[in-house]
Amino acid sequence: MEKPSKIAPAKGKLGVLLPGMGAVSTTFMAGVELVRKGKSQPVGSLTQMGTIRLGKRTEGRSPLIHNFVPLAELKDLTFGGWDIFKDNAYQSAANAGVLNPQDLEKVKPFLSTIKPMKAAFDHDFVKLIDGPNIKKGKNKYELAVQIKGDIENFRKASRVSRLVTCWCGSTESFVKPEEVHSTPEKFIEAMKANHPAIAPSMLYAWASVTSGVPYANGSPNLSVDIPAIQQLAHDHNVAICGKDFKTGQTLLKTVLAPAFKARMLGLDGWFSTNILGNRDGEVLEDPGSFKTKEESKLSVLEYILQPQLYPQLYGKMHHKVRINYYPPRGDNKEGWDNIDIFGWLGYPMQIKVDFLCRDSILAAPIVLDLVLFLDLAQRAGMRGIQEWLSFYFKSPMTAPGLYPEHDLFIQSMKLKNTLRWMKGEDLITHLGQEYYD
Repeated sequence: MEKPSKIAPAKGKLGVLLPGMGAVSTTFMAGVELVRKGKSQPVGSLTQMGTIRLGKRTEGRSPLIHNFVPLAELKDLTFGGWDIFKDNAYQSAANAGVLNPQDLEKVKPFLSTIKPMKAAFDHDFVKLIDGPNIKKGKNKYELAVQIKGDIENFRKASRVSRLVTCWCGSTESFVKPEEVHSTPEKFIEAMKANHPAIAPSMLYAWASVTSGVPYANGSPNLSVDIPAIQQLAHDHNVAICGKDFKTGQTLLKTVLAPAFKARMLGLDGWFSTNILGNRDGEVLEDPGSFKTKEESKLSVLEYILQPQLYPQLYGKMHHKVRINYYPPRGDNKEGWDNIDIFGWLGYPMQIKVDFLCRDSILAAPIVLDLVLFLDLAQRAGMRGIQEWLSFYFKSPMTAPGLYPEHDLFIQSMKLKNTLRWMKGEDLITHLGQEYYD
């Protein structure tokens, strides 16, 4: 990929389209409005609170990221989305129960104006929930065309100059790539034939990309991670990224596993279990949806620890993941990890982690960063898969045949070096030998 010769300025309003207006989406929108009103801080957002070192350590140059690259400002964001329920964003946020009533009351007028468009929904892909706000069409292609129409209507009605779509909907039943996903032409024919391997999230991906709208996939669904959509992203000069927001338990795995590998500590086993009571937990009770999530969560350790290179340390590790729906916990997910490691001379040790997290509180700033960074990439002419945004995902998309980087610290370096590269600054290698010449 060529270095951008020029990054177009962030002029005008940026529209944010959210398939799935549940806990994550409404927490994100409410949070942006609270920050805009000066009522809270954007904690967890790299674009809003993070700095980036430029040049040598002795130069003392560490500007805020949003002062270094031309990101859209929060005041210029405007929101829309789709959902299978008719509740406006305020009602949905209240039902989700993530934010306390005092915070919600401060943004009630704003959230109440955001009403969901009818959603494309297929019960074969999300079996345990249903709703009344659903599109009708003779085939999946017709539904995708309706979504394209929604995008254009939103663009005109909101008078936005640019758009970004970020999937915040449910985890769909597990699907493997098939021949119908291989080319744009076969994909269109499959939509028209109502092929069972065409999931609703793919319809949003197709509609967005063919409308010139960047697309981030916050779920483990295939969505844009198929050759047909990736080819369309290249042809339409659209930036895409995914998949599956890296929030709680997996975030900690991508911190701890690199530490074990860096110090050559062995791993016998890693048992992970979760309880959560939000809509995501309810959906994941279905074995098909759980299989999709499980595949995403299980891949992390294999790629970080590379047992094929270190068979004595990781060749026999046992990695288990469990997710249980427990309604009393609501959005406050709890993740337990039992980690059996071994050190010098093979002597065993254990680590226990109990992360009582808030799922949507961790996901909301990820949505914000992805929206702003994808818009930046689009204005910089960076089309196709944006691997530098792997930092935000459990199962990062890469070029065909290239294994993903899961190590959070490598991902962070990749992200910041990409920003330096975009602006013509020296890349940071952390070699530092020049200080000792």
